[in-house]
Order: sequence, then C-alpha cells, then structure tokens
Amino acid sequence: MSGSRNAWSWLKDSADALTFGNPLYNIMLGGRTVTALTTVPLDPWPGNAGNGNAILDGEFHFAEQTLVLDGSPMTEAFWQPNGATDAWYAGLHSFHWLRDLRALGGDEARRQARALVFGWLYCHALWNGDSWAPAVAGARIANWIGLHDFFFASADEGFRFCIFDSLGRQTRHLRRVLPGRKRGAALVTAIKGLAYGSLCLPHSQNCLIQVKRLLDRTLTAEILGDGGHIERNPSIHLAVLRDLIDIRSAFRAARAEVPPKLANAIDRMTPALRFLRYGDGGLALFNGSREEDPALIETVLTHADSRARPLRTAPDLRFERLHGGRALVMLDAGPPPPPGYDRRAHAGTLSFEFSIGRERLVVNCGSHPEFDNPWHTALAGTAAHSTLTLAETNSSEVAHRGGLIRPPGQVTSTRRETADEITIVATHNGYVPKFGLLHRRTLHLDQHGDALHGEDGLEPVTGTAPAMQVFTIRFHLHPAVQAQMVKGVDGPAVIMRSASGTTWRFTAEGGTIELTDSIYRGTGSTPRPTLQVVIHGEAGPAAASVSWAFHRERPSN
Repeated sequence: MSGSRNAWSWLKDSADALTFGNPLYNIMLGGRTVTALTTVPLDPWPGNAGNGNAILDGEFHFAEQTLVLDGSPMTEAFWQPNGATDAWYAGLHSFHWLRDLRALGGDEARRQARALVFGWLYCHALWNGDSWAPAVAGARIANWIGLHDFFFASADEGFRFCIFDSLGRQTRHLRRVLPGRKRGAALVTAIKGLAYGSLCLPHSQNCLIQVKRLLDRTLTAEILGDGGHIERNPSIHLAVLRDLIDIRSAFRAARAEVPPKLANAIDRMTPALRFLRYGDGGLALFNGSREEDPALIETVLTHADSRARPLRTAPDLRFERLHGGRALVMLDAGPPPPPGYDRRAHAGTLSFEFSIGRERLVVNCGSHPEFDNPWHTALAGTAAHSTLTLAETNSSEVAHRGGLIRPPGQVTSTRRETADEITIVATHNGYVPKFGLLHRRTLHLDQHGDALHGEDGLEPVTGTAPAMQVFTIRFHLHPAVQAQMVKGVDGPAVIMRSASGTTWRFTAEGGTIELTDSIYRGTGSTPRPTLQVVIHGEAGPAAASVSWAFHRERPSN
C-alpha cells in the first residue's frame, strides 16, 4: 500500500501489532457457536451490474483506481496487490462491491461472492492492522450481514460456520477498540458494524449499551444544529446519513427501540442533504466532495423518510444558498472543519458554485481520494476553487497526507433578502498573518436569476502598510460549458454557452480578464479538460476591489 507514515502512526501501529497480533488475542475473541442470524436488516442500496461483471473477470475498481487481481483468492497476494492505494485497499476489504455481484445476479455471481469471502477468511481470519481497521471492519460486518440472503443464505454448513465465527470475532474486536482515536465518518461506519453485530448475532445483545453510548456521544459532537455534518463535505454528509439509516434499519429489524438521538439526527441531516444538492441531482463540490450518483442520493433521501422542512439557510454548516428563478449559487461562508475533522478539507474558503436548472456553470475543481497523489494537494489548494487567491498562496496551508494548517481564524457572513435580490457579504482573514490583507466577497443574485453580481476586495487590516501583491480571482467552468473571449463596448468580456444553449456574459472592472485552461474532477476517475475565467490585479497599501457580473443574454427576436 502507498503512503509514508509519521512517527505517531508508526508507534501506534507497532503497539497495535503487539496487542492485537498476539496469538492470545485471537483466543480472547472467541465466543459461543453461532448457527444463524437473529435478523437481517434491509439492504436497499443499488449495485452496478457492469462492475459486477468486471469482478467476475478479476477487475476491481475503487477510489478512482482499477486493478486486475490474478490468481487464487486463497493467497495473501490476492488481497494485498502491488500498487494498491490505501483507499482502494479499504474498498476491497470492506466488501461493499458484493452489491455489484448481487445486481449482476445469477449463480455465477453468487459463487464468486462466496469464493471471495471464503478466500478473505482464509487469509485474514486473524487480526490485521489494515484489513481489520475499525471503519473497514465495520463496513465489512454490515455488508456481510446485510447481503446475507444473496451470498450465503443457502451455503453449506462449513461456510456458514466460518462466516458466523468471523462476524463474532470482528464484532468483539470493535467492541474492544471503539472509539479509540476515531472520529468523523470513519467512526460512524465502525459503529455501524458494531450495531449490526450486536443486533443480528445471537448472544451479542450485551454490546447494545456501548452502541447507544457511542451513538449518543458521536452524534452530539458531529451533527450540527442545522443537520450538517461537522466535516463540511457533502459527500461525507451523504455517507454518514446512509450509515445512520442502516443503523436505524438494524434496530428496526431486531425490533429494538431506535435511539431518539439517532432518529433525530436522520431527520435533521435529510433536509441538509437536500440543501447541498443541485438541480442535476448531484452534490456541491466543497471540502473534497464529489457530485456523487444522483440515483443513490435519491435512494438515501427516500429511505431517510424524513418529513423535516427544507432548509433555507444553514447557520451552523455555514454554507449560503442563493436561489432566484432557475439560478442557484452556493457559497462556502464558514471556516474549515476543526482539527481532527479536516483531513479531507480544502482551502476553498469563500469559494462559490453557480448552476442554472440542471446545468452547472461555475464550479470548484473537485477532489482526489488518495492523499499521497499530487492531484490531492493540487485540488485541495485555493487555486482549484472559484475564489480569490493572493500571491498564489493557499488561504489555508494544505498538509501532506491531508488536513489544513493555519486556516482562517475568523470567517464572517451576513445575509440580506429583499423583494429584488439576495445579498451575501462574507470575509475571511486567512491572508492577514502573512500579507496583512482581509478578503471580502459580496454576492448579489436577482430574484429572477438572470444576473449574479459580485465584488472581491482586499483590505489592509494591520498597522504596517502591506507590500504590493498580485491577486487572482478564478471562476472554473463546468466541462459542458463553452466559452470565448469577446471585445465589448465596455471592454473584454467572456461569453459562456451551456449545453442547452443558455448564454451568459461575464464582465469585470478593476482587473484584467483572461480565459485559460482548467480541469474538472467532480466525477469520474480522470481529469476532464475545461476552462476558467481569471481576473488578475494588484493589492497593497491601499484597498483593492474588483467588480464582476454574470448576465444572462436573451435571444434577439
């Protein structure tokens, strides 16, 4: 697997190996013989038959990486292939891909599922630091139990005994190690595995007290007052809500009382997920998120079964949503996630996205799942977002292996709505320590959605006059948008045309406009070429300001 480890990680791995790799620990994980599950929760999540067919040929695609696994699954080399990234490895060992085989259907897919599960049991029945990591083990337990009826309901007794014995051992391991140092989405997935084992395996109900206590503490700390998730990443929000729906399903299947805090979290997170969704059904691209599959998002919303009112604003999540006519603007108007929850966070404070109906116009560039990949660092930087960059410096320093260093200490925003428009004024001080300049961004969206006006300013806030610095304001365009520079009466402009033919004109005052290349990684596993509108200017001892606008062009009669 890829990735260098810091000293703390190395020490922790060494301690875990001494504790859990000891043969005596495996004996301690033993328990009473299990011959059947007490209940099987509903698994409503769709698989991909195309991916299932590829798995039959040994081809596995996870986290934007595809590897072909040759040889027998009864060998360790099969489960630890050369070149696998950490994210790919976690995807293989979590067994979520069993749904792809289920979607393919047929006896061959079922036999392959059993062969792969049995191969894993043969190679990884004992603790392993990577394949038994809490989030990976939690996902695997839930997937094996939730997909019970597909791949081992009619299996022979020997296979069933091995599965049940391993499920019991993995559940007891989670009971010993949680919560540990885990937090965020990874902790929720681990709790899900413990909940499934506790509720669906006989003789395991004594774990339920721990499950409820972990849920209470985690949901209190990580689900914000408006239902947003503390990591401020729409993709992670989706994943956590899906895990919570699964946990609720396990409680219901076992005819156990659903913890009130769990039910409340689902009710609050559901409208927050809708808040983070665009007209095309996908998600906004902030803090490492992806568009995600609209069909999956819709399935999550359906099974959340929440009647909570839609959000107009998200005062705790700190994203601003401006809606006029068919136009929708989303602005990141809050600080980055707090330390410990910021591993996938981006330095995109005050970046915005702009969509019209089902079409995206202005976007952020997207993300990469593997921290050691150069794409991750590049896409997490401020320049990969539709916002202002000062001296080509990130507003928060992006750390190697994820996380942010020295993020803005203060991010403010105010909202004003009238009958004619919605106005947001937001600031961040991420550039104050190094350059002595505060970034102020103002957005105005008219009620009909035909015009978006903005202003970006840099204001000196320290006693010493700042040195002159070059700033760049970027507006990354979605790959479906065509754009060209034109000469207008009032100076250069950019004409943008969406796939449906809607035309927008971009103009600016206070800086030099340029149209240059960009990339987009909001979907798929390879960068898609696109364009960006760029404004260059200078700021220093005196305040600098750039006004810009998107105007919809009406067809001439």
